[in-house]
Amino acid sequence: MSDEPTPHESESRAADWKRRRRLAAVFGEVLPDTTSDERDGDTAPEGDDDAQDLWLRNQVPPHHG
Repeated sequence: MSDEPTPHESESRAADWKRRRRLAAVFGEVLPDTTSDERDGDTAPEGDDDAQDLWLRNQVPPHHG
């Protein structure tokens, strides 16, 4: 048995690659290769949490206090 892909497998891989390229062109990179906890030194700048909290508080409807 040969290690080389069959013509059908080669076509399928090429079609998958083209499909992924089209999806990336439309939607961009959906998921990063690594998560934020796997990266070294990838922290948010100071003050970002405060801005997010302020935005969230401003989104609360008046009848929720």
